[in-house]
Amino acid sequence: MQVFLFLPPFLPVLQYQVGQLYSVAEASKNETGGGEGVEVLKNEPYEQDGERGQYTHKIYHLHSKVPKFVSMLAPASALNIHEKAWNAYPYCRTGVVANEYMKDDFLIKIETWHKPDLGTIENVHGLDPDTWKKVQVVQIDIADPSQVNAKDYKPEEDPTKFKSQKTGRGPLGPNWKKELPQKTDCPHMCAYKLVTVKFKWWGLQNKVENFIQKQEKRLFTNFHRQLFCWIDRWIELNMDDIRRMEEETKRELDEVSACVSGALLISKPGNPCCL
Repeated sequence: MQVFLFLPPFLPVLQYQVGQLYSVAEASKNETGGGEGVEVLKNEPYEQDGERGQYTHKIYHLHSKVPKFVSMLAPASALNIHEKAWNAYPYCRTGVVANEYMKDDFLIKIETWHKPDLGTIENVHGLDPDTWKKVQVVQIDIADPSQVNAKDYKPEEDPTKFKSQKTGRGPLGPNWKKELPQKTDCPHMCAYKLVTVKFKWWGLQNKVENFIQKQEKRLFTNFHRQLFCWIDRWIELNMDDIRRMEEETKRELDEVSACVSGALLISKPGNPCCL
């Protein structure tokens, strides 16, 4: 179990929500194609036990994104991951992440609190003392080049080079996190992400669980580098704009999935998916 701490540079809690949702939609489009990527089944408001927010159910098709030893052993259905998430911002949880093959033996749970502080709250998720002692706290710094895999690096998504034309934010220097507390006029917040992984498969459990935790750190790091460097694209948007964008993204992803499915069938004249 790990807690990842991320300080979005110079962003208040509510502004970060818009940037986060925008970046999720863009990343979903970028990762979809060739029979893989994200399929959105549901994206709708929910209300349960006094909690209100947005519910999403997605399927991640990950055939080329898992270690080779897993893809060799697991059937294709094991590489289709179902994600159900409840976004009651500033608290969000990915309550169930299960696949069709392993069912209850595979789980990734991510619980996130977004707080207007500098990452100073200990055990923000309220774990019992014995559990908290076993939790590894991981600091994510999007301006630290050592936290980015060489194959993931993109100059246009490098916060140490990016300068926002609309906000004047950036580029980030090596000591930006140390300097942030002294900048009392700058908004700040911290995203606390608690990640729990379960993978019950004899002979592979520890190896896969460790791999998943490393991939979560990689995902969080790359995602937040994009979020910061895309700020000029989303800084003027509001939540109504985001919901419209999410609907458009779902339609685009559905069209891509339909074309991929059509390409696997016998081609028929006039079928645009087969041209």
